[in-house]
Amino acid sequence: MDPVVNPIDTVSVIAIIIMIGSLVIAYVKKWMVTYALIIANVIVFILTIIFTYDNGSFSIIIRDLGFRPIYLTPEYSPQLYTLFTSMFIHGGFAHIFGNMFIFLFLGIAFEQRIGAKKFLIIYLISGICGTLTHSLMNLGSEILLIGASGAIFGIMGAFAFSYPRDEVVMPVPIIITVITKIKVMYAVILFAVIETIIVMWDVKDTTAHYAHLGGLISGVVLAAVLLRKQKKHDKKGATVFYDSYSEQQPKRIDFSNLEKLANTPDLKEILDKVEKETVSQVQEIWLGHFLEKIRCQNVIIP
Repeated sequence: MDPVVNPIDTVSVIAIIIMIGSLVIAYVKKWMVTYALIIANVIVFILTIIFTYDNGSFSIIIRDLGFRPIYLTPEYSPQLYTLFTSMFIHGGFAHIFGNMFIFLFLGIAFEQRIGAKKFLIIYLISGICGTLTHSLMNLGSEILLIGASGAIFGIMGAFAFSYPRDEVVMPVPIIITVITKIKVMYAVILFAVIETIIVMWDVKDTTAHYAHLGGLISGVVLAAVLLRKQKKHDKKGATVFYDSYSEQQPKRIDFSNLEKLANTPDLKEILDKVEKETVSQVQEIWLGHFLEKIRCQNVIIP
């Protein structure tokens, strides 16, 4: 039987260029891969909601670039490139917001620790493995699979394996979803238990839970293979951070100079939060807020 090659629309080709181009630009400009992936996902999502057919009922990009389990058959194998493209596509505002919000906090923190190259490898392979896990449980199905969830669960699993006691800020579903600071290993255990229960109970919804589990497990395996020598800590046991491309020492803040500028109770309170914060990205947010307050008071920063 001859291979079936599905034609794709021009806007879908543009979307692919954006996906690949964002990663190329990040490499050339030495941007964080996390930022490049988020930007690409958002731009592709905007194109997804703009370009539709059947009076706006269906998205052209989702139709062309989403993955279907039937693509694993020899007949439809020319569409296997959608294992990559489907990771950049989301079906609604809640879908992309939830994924990108979690990825923002997880991605930045983990990429700082291991560097851009290994981070991207784990992200892409975990996403593909998540999609394949779901597809193997639904062989022959033509239902579209889209979203970055498998890749994000892979990053979560790799993070927990490599730095289980490090803390990140992320939404945690307990009775209601709350945004809190939590050790990575506890977050992974919680999400893994939830996903396993859903799979065992065979809950029928529109979420690819097998993709989540597949991505999570593959992230752990990849971390075990790629990051065995990346667990570096200083003499006090604190994590040694990295930027996206080269090893560097953790940023040290000179609080003695900042204390001179904290001349109001409000500034002193914010500075206290900066000093006590243990999560680097959150500390930077508080520091930026502190400096912004100073600027608003027309204080010259030495």
